[in-house]
Amino acid sequence: MTTITIKINERTKAGKALKDIIEIFSKEHKGVEIVSDNQKNPYNPEFVKKIKKAEKQKGIILDPNDIWGSIGLK
Repeated sequence: MTTITIKINERTKAGKALKDIIEIFSKEHKGVEIVSDNQKNPYNPEFVKKIKKAEKQKGIILDPNDIWGSIGLK
């Protein structure tokens, strides 16, 4: 197996076309895989971690005297 790293400028027609072709191949054929799509995430990683942790919980206990602290934002 060979791994190739490619930088694609999605603002150009050629860049859009190449990305579309790679995505089509990765969905339809088992021999092509997109390892990572390095688009920058606009969210703070700590914030994302807290949200994912909250999704796993069925409920949360809030301290009425320290609401921000009980949800981890203090």
